[in-house]
Amino acid sequence: MNLKFAYNRLKAMKLGIVAVALAMTTLSAQAQQEEHRNPNVRLGQKALLSGDFKGAVTHLQKALPAEANDPDVLYLLGYSQFQSGDFKKSASSFDKVVALDAKNSNAFYYKAKANNLLAVSGEEKLNDAQREQLLQLSIADYSKAILINANDMKLYQNRAIAYRDLGILKGTPGKAVHSKDVATDAYNKAIADYEKVLSRDAARKDIQTEIKKAKVYRDNLK
Repeated sequence: MNLKFAYNRLKAMKLGIVAVALAMTTLSAQAQQEEHRNPNVRLGQKALLSGDFKGAVTHLQKALPAEANDPDVLYLLGYSQFQSGDFKKSASSFDKVVALDAKNSNAFYYKAKANNLLAVSGEEKLNDAQREQLLQLSIADYSKAILINANDMKLYQNRAIAYRDLGILKGTPGKAVHSKDVATDAYNKAIADYEKVLSRDAARKDIQTEIKKAKVYRDNLK
C-alpha cells in the first residue's frame, strides 16, 4: 500500500476516517504494489485504514527512529494517536511534522485541535495557566494553517472554538488567570471567526447559535 496515497486520503478526509471499507476498496492496484520499504509502516497503514488506530500507533512507533525524518509517517502516527485519544502525543507528533513540512496546514490543524482538547480536558492534571498556554498555542497554530489555506472554513470554525474556550477560562471569576478584558477580546475574535464561516454558508444554524452564545457569554462577563 502506497504511503503517499494513504496519507493523501487522510488529508482529504480532514475530519476523520469515514467509510473505511470504501477507502480500502478504492485503493488502486498500483498503490497496493508500491509498498513502503518499512514493514512496520505497512502494518501501521493497514491497521489505520481498518480503523484500528491503537494498533496503527503501535506499528508506526516501531517504525521510529528509522522514519523519524519522514513527515508522512509522522503524520500517520499523529493522526492515529489523535483518533486514539492520546492528544498530548498527537500534538507532539504533528509538531514534528510541521518542523519538517512547514506548509502542511492539516498538520497545524490537528496539532491545534489536539492542544485545544487537552486544554479543556478534565482528565489532564493541568493548572489554569497551563490550560491558557495550550489554548494560545492552539490559536496560533490555527492562524498558521489559515495563512497557508485561507479558504478552509473549518480552520476558522475551530479557531473560534479555541477563542471561545479561552474566553471561558479567562472570564471565570475566582480563577488566578481571570481577566475580563482578555476574555472580552477572545469572545469578540470567536464571533469574528464564526461570522467568517457564516459568510460562506449563511444557512449554518449551528454557527448562528454559537454566535448568539458567544455574545451572551461576552455580555455577561464580570
